[in-house]
Amino acid sequence: MDLHIDTTPIPGLLVVRRPVHHDPRGWFTEARQRERMTALGLPDFGPIQHNVSHNAARGSTRGIHGEPWDKFVTVVHGSVFGARVDLRAGESFGATYTIEIDESVAVFVPRGVGNSYRALADETVYSYLVNEHWRPDLVYPALALDDPTAAIDWPIPLAQAEISDKDRRNPQLGEVTPFAPRPALVLGGSGQVGRALLRLLPGAVAPTRGELDLGDPDAVEAYDFSGHDLVINAAAMTAVDAAETPAGSRLARRLNAELPAQLARRAATDRFTLVHYSSDYVFDGQTEQHDEAEAISPLGEYGRTKAAGDLAVGVAPKHYLLRTSWVVGDGGNFVATMARLADGGVSPSVVEDQWGRLSFADEIAAATMHPVQRGAPFGTYNLSQSGEPMTRAEIAREVFALRGRSWEDVRAVTTDEYAAGRDMAPRPRHSTLDLSKLRATGYEPVSRAEALTEYVSRLGARGPSHLDERKELTCACSSPGEPGSSGATSCTRRSRRGPTWR
Repeated sequence: MDLHIDTTPIPGLLVVRRPVHHDPRGWFTEARQRERMTALGLPDFGPIQHNVSHNAARGSTRGIHGEPWDKFVTVVHGSVFGARVDLRAGESFGATYTIEIDESVAVFVPRGVGNSYRALADETVYSYLVNEHWRPDLVYPALALDDPTAAIDWPIPLAQAEISDKDRRNPQLGEVTPFAPRPALVLGGSGQVGRALLRLLPGAVAPTRGELDLGDPDAVEAYDFSGHDLVINAAAMTAVDAAETPAGSRLARRLNAELPAQLARRAATDRFTLVHYSSDYVFDGQTEQHDEAEAISPLGEYGRTKAAGDLAVGVAPKHYLLRTSWVVGDGGNFVATMARLADGGVSPSVVEDQWGRLSFADEIAAATMHPVQRGAPFGTYNLSQSGEPMTRAEIAREVFALRGRSWEDVRAVTTDEYAAGRDMAPRPRHSTLDLSKLRATGYEPVSRAEALTEYVSRLGARGPSHLDERKELTCACSSPGEPGSSGATSCTRRSRRGPTWR
């Protein structure tokens, strides 16, 4: 039998079928093989404690406990009848799954799912890995073994089983308080992606600056992360040009490099999963498409600080580093600006030699939660909309067409033409991210054409603008549209009757 993993009616509860090698001496199996099992979908859950339960006699039974840790269960000797009941709050509350476990079967039990077993043979040895330390004072949901709703068909009658007095007193399902997972913590909740995440995670905690000043290392060090299994860092300093100034560089280094390093250290000590957002600006843009294995090669100070943050996050035991490009969300951004200019009768000039894909904030939020909830292998993942790369000028023309303007109303200029006479940080020419690794987890981003059409339609009806039709704008993105930024667009207004001004 080849190694494979089966899903069950209880979300997140997985059955691992393992090859067992027999010879005259006995048998051998790989109880847990991290690389191959995570590649097949087993969460990389980071066990920190190994427990062994010896069951002297057939019929020994352990109660249904919804413990606050993930558990990977194996049987070293003998066999058990395993029963799992979902005690987590949600639609699957009360769902039941049973299976017989011997040396060829292992079960991954997510935290909050009630776990129980009955030994089917004398001298059965039951073994399990957990990712939190057991404490005698922990309180968690438990369920009566004879609950009529769960209706577990025990192979040995309860009257003939060895059961502890405590487990005999467990409540019926209707009396159980469902297990409530610890809320996610979203840092940078006021940014474009932060707001999208909070719409997707209504129970998440998003501290304000008054509650947690991310610019203050001491405040971050003193913050209590113990109430969170997942910390999502959507905060960043993203003003690319300002990062080249002394004050801007200090702020960029604090938020883009030092803060991620602090969070990575806390992720190791407090054992939470850390999600952090990277940027296409960590590359020099010479390669037409960037994959996760490409060496970082930033061009400017902003890219250097983001690259430093990437390296720091990479040491966190449980981390997802999500690299984005050309982010568009609520508030000011390149697409919204182009729509406003189109509505106002303006004919802008937009750079034509920067290629990439837009990443809409709602897509980023959804793509963030996919590997987290699926338990995909930790590491770096690129994410953006799908579809062919486009230049900024091509995107602007599509926006104009969606607003009823002619694409010819957008004039294409080179980056060098736009940068002439300006103190402007270098931009990568190619920002297209390879999405193969993200797709391998089962996630397919919405196409850029569909996402752009839907976003522009939400911007509202066209209306008048204070901008005069006789004026032109030269536009280029002044920031990469990072998760923590407004994604502002830098435009120079040029009157046909007067000088250029900014």
